[in-house]
Amino acid sequence: TSAPARPALHAPVGGSEMFRQITSCWGNESLVENAFTVHEYQPWDEFDVGPFHVLLCEVPHYTLTFAIELVGQDGTRVTYSADCSPNDQLVEFARGTDLLLIEATLPRPERTGERGHLTPDEAGDHGRRAGAKRLVITHFSDELDPEWAREQAAAAFGGPVELACEGAVYTP
Repeated sequence: TSAPARPALHAPVGGSEMFRQITSCWGNESLVENAFTVHEYQPWDEFDVGPFHVLLCEVPHYTLTFAIELVGQDGTRVTYSADCSPNDQLVEFARGTDLLLIEATLPRPERTGERGHLTPDEAGDHGRRAGAKRLVITHFSDELDPEWAREQAAAAFGGPVELACEGAVYTP
């Protein structure tokens, strides 16, 4: 059409340039910017996406990474940890959340170097300390027995823990 729809696409600062670099490999540097209205956000920004209010929290990882929280019109909160090492920022950010979707990648902490992921036990501990009402672990390695990961997280959380699975729908 002469005036195509360009839905909003929210990305961290520098996202537009990264999109241009990636799509230039296909010969169309402005592909993403032609398809979307790109909004670059700062860690402290808050914005609305459809019926949700979106909040961000920087968490420690190998690269700039944000936990994200969606707040529904009724105040219901869903918090996603993103990949992160153990940290108090996420615990405070997710305090009292209705649903914490948290990564549980590692069977045990890395022995050396910078951390970028949680163990199932650490994921459960983060959920307990945050006072999350419900905990779903995700991004657990296919090298882990999912039931073992769930049990480890549940023991640290002090309550039931669900395993994220493809196609699942989670309502807080």
